[in-house]
This record gives sequence, structure tokens and C-alpha cells, in this order.
Amino acid sequence: MTSTTKAPPLYPKSHILAASGVAALLSLTLLVFPTREVEAKKTFIDLELDNGSAYSELQDEAQPASLEMPESPFTNSVAADTQADDDLKAAQPEESLPADPLQHIISVQNGDTLSTVFAKVGLGATTLHAALNSSKEAKQLSRLKVGQVLEFKLSADGQLESLHSTLSDLESIALAKSEKGFTFKRELVKPEVQTTYSHGVINSSLFLSAKRAGLSHNLTMDLANVFGYDIDFAMDIREGDEFELIYEKKVVNGKQVGTGNILSARFTNRGKTYTAVRYTNKQGNSSYYSATGESMRKAFIRTPVDFARISSRFSTGRRHPVLNKIRAHKGVDYAAPRGTPIKAAGDGRITLAGRHGGYGNAVIIQHGQRYRTLYAHMNGFAKGIRSGSNVKQGQIIGYIGTTGLSTGPHLHYEFQVNGVHVDPLSQKLPMADPIASSEKARFMQLSKPLMAQMDKEKSTMLALNNPR
Repeated sequence: MTSTTKAPPLYPKSHILAASGVAALLSLTLLVFPTREVEAKKTFIDLELDNGSAYSELQDEAQPASLEMPESPFTNSVAADTQADDDLKAAQPEESLPADPLQHIISVQNGDTLSTVFAKVGLGATTLHAALNSSKEAKQLSRLKVGQVLEFKLSADGQLESLHSTLSDLESIALAKSEKGFTFKRELVKPEVQTTYSHGVINSSLFLSAKRAGLSHNLTMDLANVFGYDIDFAMDIREGDEFELIYEKKVVNGKQVGTGNILSARFTNRGKTYTAVRYTNKQGNSSYYSATGESMRKAFIRTPVDFARISSRFSTGRRHPVLNKIRAHKGVDYAAPRGTPIKAAGDGRITLAGRHGGYGNAVIIQHGQRYRTLYAHMNGFAKGIRSGSNVKQGQIIGYIGTTGLSTGPHLHYEFQVNGVHVDPLSQKLPMADPIASSEKARFMQLSKPLMAQMDKEKSTMLALNNPR
């Protein structure tokens, strides 16, 4: 059998020449004009530099593509490349273009280690080890944070002369070459402490109202702790409650870098006003007292969980949610997310820290001879919490969980007086000692001006908000 080969079709010579011309034109177009991806990148750079030019390019890009070739495509391509290079240079951070070639400024990126940062400026493992082993404190250099800036200065032969990094507005660290290797130095800036006034009215929650008043989360927690003996922030807060305070503000070069202590405060809850003044006695111990010198501190805090929701109250006839029968509920349940810290209501000694039947993980604290508190259904115990150990009021003893006979994460809290269960929400808490009589006059010299200052600040604020 003979095989035959089919001859390719013959096209007129004029067709072949036309096809070759079209192919050449397409090749030239692809070489000269940037791809859509390059255009997109260039537009992104322009967005960073000039919104107007970026908008023009986006408008041009939206127009239909022209079928006509520009007069001089090669010239336009060079101009476009030159402009792109200029844009890229302009987009580079100043730190990458140091005036001194021996200085390098590196911003820590995600995944960076001190080793990779040293490598970026041409320093090897030997220099890194020498720097870290120069002192115990120098090992702090290896604790990098994303965004942290490290300033290197090298010698003419590429050796490390110094390294500096600002950790915060108040702290910086430095490493300098010395005769014996390297010397590490930690520099702390002492801020100027000023006093400032803040006022807020609660219309949703304490945290939101405090934030609107310019208070940080920590300062809001401090405010709640000051009044935590008298006000149950899980149950007592109402719309229209009002707070004001004078507190310390830390300032460096005109910029606020933190806050200090609350010096005085007032909180109006459900129509009743509570006052607080911070006072340091002659022995150097600080505490809060009412404006007249009565101690704000009591033997027990109202609630052992901050800002939790009361899910069940003290009752002698509640239907148990698990056992489904009428059973006295001899405590208060505070619902909160699993892992929420639980605090000791007062100073005392732990008589039990472990499993306790239907209570699950529980802690029982004996406070002197008369009082006892119980904390149940814990997810786990805080470090150092065990039977026989002593705890201080406010110390974290465990975390909210759902162990034992529990349908969801919450704290079951019981309060006993002389072995009898009482309602911790209605129990009148014993007071701590007031200002010592020997210091009462000194305290009033501090308290009266602070109260007067809050009165003045509030009057000024109201006048500004309600001009005639």
C-alpha cells in the first residue's frame, strides 16, 4: 500500500504578504505598549502620589482602544517608562534613600527576625552574636515588632558602629561600638504630667460613653474599680447616669503618650452621687476616699466579674435548669464569655480550689471568722491558686467556664455570713477604715480644691454647650 502526503493549500502571494504585515504590526504593538497589568500597577502608584493624574489615567483607560498607531511609538514608550521610574522613585520611603550611604534605616516587616534585618544591611552572624551577647539587656534587641524602625550606622569598611530603635514615645534602645565590643543602653523619656478634666453621660454603656468622653479602656476600668464597691456595673447602670473626673495625662513634646492616676471623680448613679479622691498618706500608701474622708474601699467588692450580665438571681424557689426541679438558688449567676477573669471579692484564705460536685471547678475563700465566698463552674484556676494559699481583694483566682451542672459559661457566686447564705446584691458590705484623724486636715486640703475644680470645669462646659 502506498502512502500519499497531502500538499498544503496554495495562497496567492498577495495574501501571504498581507498576513506577514499584520503579524509584524501585532508584534510591534505588544513590544511597545504596556500590558493591562503594568497599567494597573502604574495607576496604583499614581493613586498614592496624585489623585488627579490617577483619575486621568483611569479615564483614558476606560476609553475604547484606538486602531491607529501613534506617530512615534518608540518615543512614547520611553517617556512612559521614564515616568514610571520617576513614580517608583517618588513612592519609595525616604528611609530607603539615606543621605549618608553608611546609614541604613530598616522597617521591620512581617516574618523578619534580627538575623534577617542584619543581613539586609550586610551584617553577618558574627556581628549579630557579638551584639546580642554584649549584655543581658542587649537581648531585648531580638524582640522585634512589625513596623519597628531600626537605624544602623556602619563604618567605612562595613562594620557596625551603632544601632538605635525607638520602641515608644517614652522608650528607645541603642547599641554602640566600644573598645570591648558593644555597649547597650536603654533610654527612658520622663513625660510631663498634666491634669485634665473629662465628663460623660451614659446613654448606652459606660465604655461607649467613656470613649466619647476621651477616656482610654484602661482609664475606664480604673474608674469602674474606684466606684466598684458602691456601684454594681453589671446591674445598676442606667441611661442618664453621669460621671466626671480629673486625671493625670502624660505628655512628651506636646503629644499625649499615656495617662496616669485618677485624682478625683464623681459618679451619679440612679440619682445618687458618689465622690472619690485619691490620697497618699504619710507612709506612702495610696487609696481612694469620699470627698469627706470616708474610705471608698470596703471589705468586699460588689461583683467578682467586671461588666458581666446577671443571668440568675438569689432565690429560694428557682427551677434548676439542669435538674428541672424547684431548688433554692443560693447565689448569683454572672454570664460572661468563657475565659473571663474572676476576682476574689475580698482578702482571705482559700479553703478549697478544685472539683466540688455539681459546682464543677470551684474556689471557696474564708474571709476572717464571719464571711465566706464561693466561685463555681470555673474553666480553670489562675496561677498560684490552691487550697491553703492567701489571696488579696481583686486578685484573679480563675476564669469563667461551664464545668459541673451548668448549661453555659457563667460564674455562680455565693456569699455566706456566719454560715448562712445571703444575697450578695443586697447585703450591706462592711466598710474599711476612714482617713486617720491625724491626716484628716491634710486630706481636706487636697479634697476641697479638687471638688471645686470639677465644679468649675463642669460649669464652664455647660456654659459652652448652652450659649444664651
